[in-house]
Amino acid sequence: MKSSAPTIRDVAAAAQVSTATVSKYINGAQRFSPKVEAALDAAIASLGYKSNPLAKSMITGRTNTIGLSVLDVTNPHFSSILKGANRVAHDHEYSVVLVDTEETPSRERRTLEDLSRRVDGMIVFSRLREHEMAWMAEIDKPLVFFGSLNELPIPTVASDDHGGAFLLAQHLRMLGHQRVAYLGFSKSRRDEERLGGVRECLDAAGIELTVFDGEAPSMAEGERMCSTIVLQAQRPDAVICYNDLMALGFMKEAANLGLSIPSDLSVVGFDNIAYGKYVSPALTTVDLQSERMGATAMSKLLQVIRGEQVEKLTKVAPQLVLRASTQARKS
Repeated sequence: MKSSAPTIRDVAAAAQVSTATVSKYINGAQRFSPKVEAALDAAIASLGYKSNPLAKSMITGRTNTIGLSVLDVTNPHFSSILKGANRVAHDHEYSVVLVDTEETPSRERRTLEDLSRRVDGMIVFSRLREHEMAWMAEIDKPLVFFGSLNELPIPTVASDDHGGAFLLAQHLRMLGHQRVAYLGFSKSRRDEERLGGVRECLDAAGIELTVFDGEAPSMAEGERMCSTIVLQAQRPDAVICYNDLMALGFMKEAANLGLSIPSDLSVVGFDNIAYGKYVSPALTTVDLQSERMGATAMSKLLQVIRGEQVEKLTKVAPQLVLRASTQARKS
């Protein structure tokens, strides 16, 4: 018959201390003399004792678990954010629970309130506008939010969407493009920042900009909107897409319509997802450093959990990634 797992009583007997001492030591509630701690470590190692995480959380009130709420788990941008966050969490002996709100703002409140009961803190993406998010500040758990907030007292980590979009528009301007289309996603607060960066650059140069609004930040939507954009009487000679997924879908449909990219028009995206460098032509984009953003958000949240002071806003600088989907405009 298989022997039962060692218990706190077994550790206490082996180390010649009380069960209360063992409990306080393994839960980090109290430090003891080097001699006592050495005896405890030796007993735990020799017996192969493993603490019960559920019992530990009931004693300490902590789960050593962080919740990460994303908008679409199939989007590689969020996968990279999870990778960065998970690495930092692991280094600090935390686990990460991932939830997906599936681009559905109406389910965010219930999802986050349910999640908050199972974790020590949360990192949150949201499609809600700030005036719709007051309830979030009332959740009794440490929070870090992805994106910029003006009023709510929640620490944030944000990409410089305005600056990244400016870099893309500047690249197209330097290539000589004169008619630029922007395929956006106005349901996202980040769309306003990206469109603002594009406008600032192109307006200063007197370059024509036409704006189109997609229904979803997906490849399918990029595909669907392509014909609307390229069959204009004055076809644009460059297209800036809200993200890489829309850009990849757009390029696929453009090829079906007989257009050659970048000979007929340049196309750029946003996010620098891994797949973008493997398509033909490889996609010019802005790298938001998604993995670094995830790591930064997790580090910031752990500081909040420890009761440390943190900056209200931490911005991660974007980087322009030049590939084969753009070229100089034909004269």
